[in-house]
Amino acid sequence: MNYKKLLAAVCVVSVLAGPATASVRLKNICRVKGQEENTLRGWGLVVGLNGTGEANDPPTMRAIAQAMAVMGNPLSTTTPNPAFDELKKIKGAALVMVTATVPATGGRRGDRVDCHVAALSGKGLEGGRLAFAALMGPNTKDQRVYALCEGQLTLDDPKLPMTAIVHAGCQLEADIYTPFIKNGAITLVLDKNHADFQTAIDVVRLIREKRYYDAGKEEEAVRAMDATNIVVKIPEAYEHDPVDFAGEILEISLIDPQTESRVTINSRAGTIVISGDLEIGDVIVSHKNVVVDATQAPAFSAIDVDKSNDAKLQTLVDQLNALKVPTADTIEIIKGIERSGKLHGRLLIDQ
Repeated sequence: MNYKKLLAAVCVVSVLAGPATASVRLKNICRVKGQEENTLRGWGLVVGLNGTGEANDPPTMRAIAQAMAVMGNPLSTTTPNPAFDELKKIKGAALVMVTATVPATGGRRGDRVDCHVAALSGKGLEGGRLAFAALMGPNTKDQRVYALCEGQLTLDDPKLPMTAIVHAGCQLEADIYTPFIKNGAITLVLDKNHADFQTAIDVVRLIREKRYYDAGKEEEAVRAMDATNIVVKIPEAYEHDPVDFAGEILEISLIDPQTESRVTINSRAGTIVISGDLEIGDVIVSHKNVVVDATQAPAFSAIDVDKSNDAKLQTLVDQLNALKVPTADTIEIIKGIERSGKLHGRLLIDQ
């Protein structure tokens, strides 16, 4: 059998390099620093459980006692306290951790968002209702209550009965702003898939070419601090309208942004996603009864060799596929190439 002329059986997606005219707006590859999501957290009490709760632990008992006190039926603090001991018998309530995420653009008082609930004890939350929860901000030193939560629970997954969601169950009780201006400038943060020194340089060049600043001041006004962060000073013409300036900057198009070559594999799903330009060094793959020689790049991948003589990983996988090599075996071969230092890109493994 000729192992150098083969097709594919493995589920493979090749992310090929786009044409030179392909472009992407900055808003799709970066964000403005300060515009981040915020997570609110707090403790809550779920009631109405059909015997799947568990109050026989001090935290849950204290939560129930506090709820009773708030609603005008406080328990005596004297000991022994038969009434307090009776709480141990409750099977319809559970202490829960509650979280809610405020969008990157912030939120105003009265806005409603989903909240997620996770029980600390008991057997499940199905059929329960979140009676109350007061959520604090992400800063542990800030004891301000930013939101109140209540509502009927819906299980995320029947196989995970200890977690649930309350749709629109969290109401903000305070405005949450996400300021994006610091020292008269905004900072663009490239996302992890595009954070690269060359990409940062290209973004700086594009912004400088827009002529927002007087001649000779562009270099000081727009600077790449590293491969991820680009500081852009707000021009005088936009001092009173920085939102308009940020909007214009994010609409700038970058031609064919370069990203690192990578291959992402998921053993459980049986998928392999390969950058079209991912190269491999001179390797000979010998796996079970399969032998593929990638030491001669032109013969190995005549249609894929462009700027270098190195073979493409995609071509190797195509040849393994043609031999009907199982997905799991192909994944192990890719891992082996990476361990040998012959994978000229990054290997990412999805669990």
